Amino acid sequence: MPKPLQFRAGSLIYFRGDPANQVFILQKGNVNLAYQDIETGADMHDLVQPGEFFGVKSALGRYPREENAIALQDAAIMSFTVPEFEALAAANTRIIMKMLKVFSNQMRRIHGQVSSLMKEETINPEAGLFNVGQYYLKNKRYTQARYVFSRYLTYYPSGKNAHQAAKDLETAEAAIKSGAVSGSSAAAAPVKNAAENTSEAKPNPANLTDTAKAYYDAVSLISQQKYQQAYLEFKKIVETGTEAEYAAKSSFEIGRCLFLLKKYGDCIKYYTMMITKYPKHPDLGDALYYMGQSYEKTNNNEQAATFYKKILSMAGDPEDGTHVKAKRALKALEA
Repeated sequence: MPKPLQFRAGSLIYFRGDPANQVFILQKGNVNLAYQDIETGADMHDLVQPGEFFGVKSALGRYPREENAIALQDAAIMSFTVPEFEALAAANTRIIMKMLKVFSNQMRRIHGQVSSLMKEETINPEAGLFNVGQYYLKNKRYTQARYVFSRYLTYYPSGKNAHQAAKDLETAEAAIKSGAVSGSSAAAAPVKNAAENTSEAKPNPANLTDTAKAYYDAVSLISQQKYQQAYLEFKKIVETGTEAEYAAKSSFEIGRCLFLLKKYGDCIKYYTMMITKYPKHPDLGDALYYMGQSYEKTNNNEQAATFYKKILSMAGDPEDGTHVKAKRALKALEA
């Protein structure tokens, strides 16, 4: 039987990459589908209105979700399994015609984007950035190479050359540590392990940019329990946006500050926006944990459990800190 679901404003209904086992029909409220344009990489948004369905393509095609679905207002939704939806569609010609119209428009848009990409395939910023890094590495300009490869991994973490870029970044860093530094610029802070806890001790200040120094100073404010000051400093880094790496890290810390300030509703809303912007953020698991905790603090245990389960379903070491915390929190809720 179809299952009625309720989501509060700002709640995540599903994530990009989630298994697609259900089709949804919106009965009340508004839902935003957030995804990236395949041609430009720009953030795109489709608004679902009451009476419309979503999550259909991935469910019927048996592939992971392609977008994040977020409730913009308190939403009432009916959830169908694939067989239930197929039975409904078979008995309702209007639903089939609506599906065909939507899919036809989407396919025309995708075809146009792919055609445009094919015409512009000679202009490839990803390959260009990687080649610049290779040039510096071959010419033993290790500081510049480190900077370029760190930028590549920030902008293209799943790019075609990501694996090689990570190896080359390690090579450049090893050369720098051994003293074999060429060139005059010490532009970038190391990003060897992007998934490191952002609260770790500061690196050598001599190797940091002004933005990096500001970031670690703000982290230090958190350790001093000066959460409001830290929040304002992280916000400056994000608004300035001069270094994408530290803007992304600061985005996570802003949400953490809101949680520590006990602004639980604001924490949920902020992390919802952050996840839409950075769906592969290295601190995604911790962000989901703080969202779960925020729901728990506001006595919405059902939604909190959803976030803890999401963390436990994510790939990674089941014994790492975030998985362990989520497991304990879920166990406490179910006790």
